[in-house]
Amino acid sequence: MKKILTLAMFAVLAGTCNAQINLNGITDEIKNTIGKNSLSEEEVVKGLKEALTVGTNNSVTTASKFDGFFKNPAIKIPFPKEAQEMERTLRSLGMDKQVNQFVMTLNRAAENAAKDAAPIFIEAIKNISITDAFNILKGADDAATVFLKNATTAQLKEKFRPVIKNSLQKVAITKYWKPLANKYNKLPMVKKINPNLEEYVTGKVIQGIFHLIAEEEKKIRKDPLARVSDILKKVFGN
Repeated sequence: MKKILTLAMFAVLAGTCNAQINLNGITDEIKNTIGKNSLSEEEVVKGLKEALTVGTNNSVTTASKFDGFFKNPAIKIPFPKEAQEMERTLRSLGMDKQVNQFVMTLNRAAENAAKDAAPIFIEAIKNISITDAFNILKGADDAATVFLKNATTAQLKEKFRPVIKNSLQKVAITKYWKPLANKYNKLPMVKKINPNLEEYVTGKVIQGIFHLIAEEEKKIRKDPLARVSDILKKVFGN
């Protein structure tokens, strides 16, 4: 676009100054430049779908690997906010080891659940319309991620809960949560706590994966090396 504007400006100035140049040549170059940079509707849709496919696949791979959540400060799942007073109390009683183990099991559950996220995202990506694609292309650095989040969050929560429940069972979360909660609830002068761990972890897994997808989208928009196919180079290189 900068090249087009430069050429057009040069043509206007040249005509004003009656300079002896080939204006037809400049006009031809402008047309050629526009042609090279124009994108068809099909290319925009294909490029956006591929960008989100690449982003979701990379994000799910990162999140679902061992320590994908637990050792990533940006998405690590902490002790439930509603139970932070309980965490402080238990740590003050010398139960650091048990509390740390509990936090690790939350993140292991998230890593197990993340393995099943990709098909849900990919199904949503298939339904991106032409209008959606152009709006995303012209939008902010996380426009595609925001679109995907709005389009899938409700469905993800509904479909993800049984996956989370199964994952929590795999890491024996109740083995650590119930003793902690019971011990805390027996203490005098404390507010009884019983947070819904399945809902809590489900929300955190979805939040964490979308955080990673947003990072992937930003890389594709900003970093030429992240554009791993010709269509990505063409759509995001203009």
